[in-house]
Amino acid sequence: MIVGGSRANRSEQAWRQTYRALQHGPAGKRCEKQNIQWPNEIQDLANVFVDSQKKRHSADYDPHAVFSKREVVQGIGEAESVICRFTDASVKDRRAFAVYLLFDVRK
Repeated sequence: MIVGGSRANRSEQAWRQTYRALQHGPAGKRCEKQNIQWPNEIQDLANVFVDSQKKRHSADYDPHAVFSKREVVQGIGEAESVICRFTDASVKDRRAFAVYLLFDVRK
């Protein structure tokens, strides 16, 4: 959405730079903030992002963390579902959310 959707309609250099630009730590902190009223489709994605990130940190850093196959499959299904619903939000709101996650606010 930021650099163009199709190969013919975007700069490959801009796509490569944007593709890995999201920093998960700051993005998670921004998703936790409730000072912006996002549409439900976006807020749901933000909530699942935070929840999934916490689970991933537990899996990576807590030697006692255990997840059943059922829990993992359920988490993947939930993530897929909110991603599908995210596309129902307006382009304007999705673009604003992407900018909010990717770029710092300068004061």
